[in-house]
Amino acid sequence: MLRQPVLGLVASALVILVSLGFVALFPAAKFLGSVTYCLICLIPMEIVIGITWGCKQPGFAANRAQPAKGAFLALLTGIIGAIVVGAYFFIVGGGVRPISPMLMMCTIVSVVVTFWAAIMFAGWPFTTVIKNPVAAGLTMLAACYIVNYALFRLLFSYEFMRGAPAYTASLDPHGLFNANLALVFYLTALGVMFLMLHFDLWPLTKSAGVMKQPVLGLVWTAICLVLGGIIFYVGVIAMAMDPLQFMVRVPIPFIFGTIVVLNMLQGSLFAKQAQPLKGILSAATAAIIGAALALLYGAMAPALSGQLAPGPPENVFERWLASALLGVTFPFLIFYAEFFEFWPLKKTATATAPIGRGSASGM
Repeated sequence: MLRQPVLGLVASALVILVSLGFVALFPAAKFLGSVTYCLICLIPMEIVIGITWGCKQPGFAANRAQPAKGAFLALLTGIIGAIVVGAYFFIVGGGVRPISPMLMMCTIVSVVVTFWAAIMFAGWPFTTVIKNPVAAGLTMLAACYIVNYALFRLLFSYEFMRGAPAYTASLDPHGLFNANLALVFYLTALGVMFLMLHFDLWPLTKSAGVMKQPVLGLVWTAICLVLGGIIFYVGVIAMAMDPLQFMVRVPIPFIFGTIVVLNMLQGSLFAKQAQPLKGILSAATAAIIGAALALLYGAMAPALSGQLAPGPPENVFERWLASALLGVTFPFLIFYAEFFEFWPLKKTATATAPIGRGSASGM
C-alpha cells in the first residue's frame, strides 16, 4: 500500500486524468453551462460532509467499509446537490435556459460562503446550538444558501453586460459592484483563507481568546477581506489585469494547489517543520503546483474542448480553465481523498476509524 507523499501524488495524477477525460466528454458550450453548474451545486454539500461532519455522518453511510462508505457519501452529496440544482435554477436563474451568468456566479460564490461558515466559523452557531450533527450540518447548509443569495442580490451587478446575448434583465440583481469584480474578490479572499491553513492559523494560535468562536471567525474573516482586498487591488486595479485573467492566474491556481498539498498529500511534505517556516514552504509549494497544473490544463484545452478565445468580452478560455480546475477536478479530488479515503490505494484500518488528515481545513 502506498504512503504519503507518493500516495497523494499517484492519487492526484489518477484523478486529474479522470477529470480531463470527463471534460472531454462534452462540447465546450455544454461544459461551461449545465455541466459545470450541476457539479458546482455538489460542492457545498461536499464541504458539509467533509468538514462539518468529518465524513463521520450520517452513521448509515460513515460506518461502512470502503468503498461502500465513499459511495454512500457521494450518493448523499448527489441527492442534496440535485435539490439545489432545481431550487437555484428557478429561484436565481428564473428557469431561463441556457444557464445564465447570474445563476452561474451565484452558484460559484455559494461555495465560498459555505467554506466561510464551515472552516472559518467551524459551523458556529449551528454546531453548538443544534446537538444532532446531521441536523446542524444541513441547517448550516440551508443558511449558507440563504446568506449567499442575499449577498448576491446586494453585491452583484450585470449592467456591464447590457445588450449582450447572455444578458437577462430580469435576472440582474443590480447590486453595488460589477459582477466580475465581485466574483474575483470573493475568490481572492478565499485564497487568503487557504493561505492561512498552510500556517495552521499561526500566529492566531498564540492567543487562546482569538481561537474561540465566534471571535476566530470574525478575525479570520477580517484578515481575508483585508489581505484579499490588497491582492485584488494590486492585480486588478494597479496592474490593470482583466479580472477573469487575474482570477485564473492567481487565486484559482493557489486554491487548487492547496487542495493537492493539504488534502491529497495530507500536509506530509513539511510536517516536521515548525511554523512559520512550514507555512511558507507549504504555501510556496501549493502556488508552484497550482500554477503548473493550470498551465497543463490550459495546454490541454484545445485538444479537449477545441479553440477557446481568451480575454474579454466573453473570457471563454478563462471560464473553461476555472471550471475544469475548481468545477470538476476539485470536487473529484475531495471525493477520492475524503469520501473514499484513497481506496484502493490505501487500506483503511476499520470501517469506523476516523480519517487521518493533514489538512487544517478538516477536509
